[in-house]
Amino acid sequence: MTKIKNENLEQEEVTEVIDAPVQEEKIVSAETEVEEKTKDNTEEFDWAGLETGLNAYSLKERADLENSYNNTLNTVSEKEVLQGTVISLNKREVVVDIGYKSDGIVSLNEFRYNPDLKVGDKIDVYIESLEDKKGQMILSHKQARSTRSWDRVNEALENDETIKGYVKCRTKGGMIVDVFGIEAFLPGSQIDVKPIRDYDVFVGKTMEFKVVKINHEYRNVVVSHKALIEAELEQQKKDIISKLEKGQVLEGTVKNITSYGVFMDLGGVDGLIHITDLSWGRITHPNEIVELDQKLNVVIIDFDDDKKRIALGLKQLTPHPWDKFDENIKIGDTVKGKVVVIADYGAFVEIAPGVEGLIHVSEMSWSQHLRSAQDFLKVGDEVEASILTLDREERKMSLGIKQLRIDPWENIETLFGVGSKHKAIVRNFTNFGVFVEITEGVDGLIHISDLSWTKKIKHPSEFTAVGEEIEVVVLDIDKENRRLSLGHKQLEENPWDVFETIFTVDSVHEGTVVELLDKGAVIALSYGVEGFATLRHLVKEDGSSVKQDEKLDFKIIEFNKLAKRIIISHSRVHEDLKRAEETAKRKTTTKGRSKKAVKTVVDNSAKTTLGDIRELADLKTQIETDTKEAKDTKDTEVKAAKKEKKAKKDS
Repeated sequence: MTKIKNENLEQEEVTEVIDAPVQEEKIVSAETEVEEKTKDNTEEFDWAGLETGLNAYSLKERADLENSYNNTLNTVSEKEVLQGTVISLNKREVVVDIGYKSDGIVSLNEFRYNPDLKVGDKIDVYIESLEDKKGQMILSHKQARSTRSWDRVNEALENDETIKGYVKCRTKGGMIVDVFGIEAFLPGSQIDVKPIRDYDVFVGKTMEFKVVKINHEYRNVVVSHKALIEAELEQQKKDIISKLEKGQVLEGTVKNITSYGVFMDLGGVDGLIHITDLSWGRITHPNEIVELDQKLNVVIIDFDDDKKRIALGLKQLTPHPWDKFDENIKIGDTVKGKVVVIADYGAFVEIAPGVEGLIHVSEMSWSQHLRSAQDFLKVGDEVEASILTLDREERKMSLGIKQLRIDPWENIETLFGVGSKHKAIVRNFTNFGVFVEITEGVDGLIHISDLSWTKKIKHPSEFTAVGEEIEVVVLDIDKENRRLSLGHKQLEENPWDVFETIFTVDSVHEGTVVELLDKGAVIALSYGVEGFATLRHLVKEDGSSVKQDEKLDFKIIEFNKLAKRIIISHSRVHEDLKRAEETAKRKTTTKGRSKKAVKTVVDNSAKTTLGDIRELADLKTQIETDTKEAKDTKDTEVKAAKKEKKAKKDS
């Protein structure tokens, strides 16, 4: 099968080779026929007739005709800005004639800022393309405006020119305006002389503006519509202010409300009603009295021609409440009112609208411990008070609350007699004592020396704290000055009567060093008693000094009951022991020496002379002296031992 296929392929190739020369011969013969026909036609054309009439115009006439034709066309190029004329409009495009051989087309969307565009208007166009694929010239009005816009904006600023712009949209703080193809910013405060609360009503409108600022670095433009009418308003203000008089009543409209007052539009000029001039009574915010766009009659209180400020009043149009205040009310009467203002020094109470009285903090309680008014009252409280002073001319009134309560000092001897015991609250500290309050209006002082029998207190804060309860006993009453002298330690018997029998002089007690000072140390003894030892009484047997928290034996060397003072010594303890040992040793030595002297006398008795007698007399005197010293030392040791034994037994 393979051999048969190969033989067929070879036969086809031979056939193609044989047919190729035949096709070439056909193509050559066809070209020969076309050349022969063209040659016959060329020989038949009248070439002489073709040149006939070419010299109908002279060279000068020909040049004039060419110039006339060229003058009817503009020489233009792409990327060029020209001025054209609108020749037709439709829903999508604007056809513009720029004097070229063909008209250009501009998209109608580029004229949104100018809805009044009509045929015949002159406009600037930018040639984007002389001829597109369809042979149409493409123009752009937006690009032309952008190219020339900065020059025109600068000219408008320099010449204070009024220009038109299209409000495109709202933005933060203002509006975006299309001016000559540039997006300019219109601040909200520059839209109108009156505050604008709804910016959206201006979107899509074409308005007149003035250029007020240009930032060339950032290419920012700020425009103002308000500036167009300010000049006219300024003249109106001058006319209105020139006619103003104090006390004049005008009608105005609430323009703006702030926390401190209300701005009124008086027909081209603004005035301010301060919050204190809105009502005779106290108010927290002006919106309690007025609302926006409300029309009110106001009175002119004052005005400044130079600064063009006008102070207005609303409450001045009504009678003062003090003029209508009940004439039958007098000092000593009880009135009711509401707290409207609280200060540290007192509270203002409104008795009637516009009529207020002051309750000073000292008139809120019989207590001598002064506090803030906030501790007694708060804004809005309904209170009952007594009239203390009343001045209708000055329109002032002072009130008191404590006058409606019984004064505790009237029966102080009965309620808090000398020796009576009570519970009190600690209110304050001083270096010399503690101020306490037994009950409202009854305060007293506990002197620092009356806090404890045993503890030495440097400051009252070591003993108690503010706000704590403490038991006291009344020591003295000063009714005239409204003062009590109190004590705390007097609640117990004086322990120093007992201490006098325990801590006797020369008795020895164990103590702990609790505080080291420059001049000595404080030693804690038994029963909570403290003693004091000077530096020379703090030396130990080895010569070193005592240390903090060290426990040692101390000897009482002084006890003062009235001054509540105990002076002690550690050095005396080991010094007395050492002295006793030395005495005992000396006694032993004296006995031995006496025996030896007697023996010597006996041995030499046979040889006695006058000199020997004198020696015997001296020896006798020495023996008697030593014997007496030994006896005294023994008696002293016995007494000391008895006292020490008694002290240990009592402890």
